[in-house]
Amino acid sequence: MSAKAPIIIIKKKGGHGGHHGGAWKVAYADFVTAMMALFIVLWLMSTASPKVQEAIGGYFKDPSGASTKTGVGSGMQGTGESIAVSKDNMQQLKEELEKAVRKVPDFDKIKSHIDMTITPDGLRIELLESATSTFFGSGNTEPNTDGQEIIVLMAQELGSLPNKIAIEGHTDSKAYAKGGSYGNWELSTDRANAARRLMQQHGIREDQIMQVRGFADQHLRKPDAPLDPSNRRVSFIVQYQKKDDPAKTDSSEAPGGEKPAAAESAMPAAAEH
Repeated sequence: MSAKAPIIIIKKKGGHGGHHGGAWKVAYADFVTAMMALFIVLWLMSTASPKVQEAIGGYFKDPSGASTKTGVGSGMQGTGESIAVSKDNMQQLKEELEKAVRKVPDFDKIKSHIDMTITPDGLRIELLESATSTFFGSGNTEPNTDGQEIIVLMAQELGSLPNKIAIEGHTDSKAYAKGGSYGNWELSTDRANAARRLMQQHGIREDQIMQVRGFADQHLRKPDAPLDPSNRRVSFIVQYQKKDDPAKTDSSEAPGGEKPAAAESAMPAAAEH
């Protein structure tokens, strides 16, 4: 009897294919997260101030903060430290301050009495007086309303910087009307000190002020016109942050570690303003 061939039965199952795993879900989640981060960065860049935009850009250029270049986006290491202003980006600070000042009420009235100049020492900001007293009343040591608004604004803008600031008071050569032992030296120093107190009340750190000086009429803005009202002014110098020694704040220390006097006064009198 011949052997029979085996019977083979093939069964086909209907329905869906086999399980393909969930790896695609992980990839999709990563994609969505990346897109969300992108949109957040784009939103920040479109709404943030120029200073914040620069900081964000600096982080992506140097996330570790390992760069030795002093300035925006470097050396910060994500610690929330202030952005240093060096010679490389002082022009940017000047432009930002000019934009902020334009928002002050009655800007048109005072715009010709605010002067910002980049000098070898840093950014010099000067509040110039007029014949009708723009920022300080005649003979007064405390700033008026316009003077307070500008000084507070600068304190809020400059308080986030690690840069040291020097404050100077100046007068013209007009003889001080009240006479006595109080004169231009005292008046120029007192106005500089009044500006310092106001700035420290509104954002400037105590260790940020390096010097407060009164020069009377010894550094006239217009030497050929010693009685010109613009010689009466208060100056703020935002000093450069040194790249080689960020911690060094006062290169003018005397031998033995002593700093020069914080305020200079005590000379014979000379102007009512």
